[in-house]
Amino acid sequence: MRVQEVKTILESMGKRPSRRLGQHFLIDDRVITRQVALAHIKPGERVLEVGPGIGNLTEAILSAGAEVVAVEADSAFCRFLERRFGQRISLLHADAVKAFLPEFDKVVANLPYQISSPMTFKLLELGFDMAVLMVQREFAERMVAGPGTRDYGRLTVGVHYRARCEIAFNVSKASFWPQPGVNSSVVMLTPRKPAFTVADERVFHDVTKAIFSHRRKKVMNALANDSASLAYLSGVETPSFAGLPYASSRAEQLTPAEIGELSDAFLELINSSKRNA
Repeated sequence: MRVQEVKTILESMGKRPSRRLGQHFLIDDRVITRQVALAHIKPGERVLEVGPGIGNLTEAILSAGAEVVAVEADSAFCRFLERRFGQRISLLHADAVKAFLPEFDKVVANLPYQISSPMTFKLLELGFDMAVLMVQREFAERMVAGPGTRDYGRLTVGVHYRARCEIAFNVSKASFWPQPGVNSSVVMLTPRKPAFTVADERVFHDVTKAIFSHRRKKVMNALANDSASLAYLSGVETPSFAGLPYASSRAEQLTPAEIGELSDAFLELINSSKRNA
């Protein structure tokens, strides 16, 4: 779709793109074709699209034979999508991060940058066959980063625990109107059983958050100074974390599996402290 076509549609709606809401419209149809091809959609599969906007990607997903569940937060876009597609799609006017989402098989979406992180974590909790997501390139690089690198962090560990992730291809900011300030990437997420086991997933995620929130500190100091980890003490005096595995390491030095080992030891130390209180 050409820029002038997008402008004409928006003018008919009396609308301007909102940079605050991440409303940048993909104008390179070749990118859309590649996204849909990566999803290997089978006729009748239910595909979730988050933030369909004016529906260009939606049209391509429908053409592949899918049933589309589209979640759009902007009421003006919802009205336009209703006119364009009618009963051809199931349209939900809601904030996708907060809303209850119906069941779906796959996800194909150009995620608004500002919801990429919470939406990714939500999707991984819900389960699906695969997802093809366009995100900010920096975000994509964090999703696949390795230990010891600048981009390695909580996002990397959380994604690795639940899914295989790869960057399929990069997308220039020139492929959008209005042009964003950053480039994008299309990533493929394939859920799997957790790559390692932990005693308590909530503790694992909280410990991960705690140590990466203070990534310049040693693990033992990060845990002793973070509200997420200290919340488990429930009034019990803070124990010494020096005896935990990797206590003198920093978060970015640990593999996801080692963080899992750390979280299990943390939980056992907390339970022991409560029993002895």
